Amino acid sequence: MPVPQLTIHRHDQRHRTLITLAGEIGLESAPLLRATLARCLSDGIRIIDVDLTPVTFCDCSGLNAFLYAAQRTREAGGILRLHNPPPSLGRILELTGCGFLLLGLPLGHLSPSLGDAPDPVAPALPDRSIPLVAVLSGDVR
Repeated sequence: MPVPQLTIHRHDQRHRTLITLAGEIGLESAPLLRATLARCLSDGIRIIDVDLTPVTFCDCSGLNAFLYAAQRTREAGGILRLHNPPPSLGRILELTGCGFLLLGLPLGHLSPSLGDAPDPVAPALPDRSIPLVAVLSGDVR
């Protein structure tokens, strides 16, 4: 059985980048994705837009890599946004309720020149009405 391929293209302008991923994001390719996103931060990139239009599959390994990178990016004062996730990732985001951490403006709303537009404001976090204690104790209502 062939190993799923993941192709990564990175286009930088100043402290911003557009990463286009193509192929499958799974257990085998997630380390490459994680390394690529970490490299952006070490290169001084603080706004990371990830176009997932050509991605055919993404499992929880990919979600984990994106969440880890988003956390590190926020800690560095930046933002990571996913655009056009495939149905497999969309479903995982829906089930886990963490889409608000990763989804930004639709890719069509990005400036064509990446570095020339003012940086968009990150969306506000939604109000969560489920008490954390009840969820942790297993008493889900």
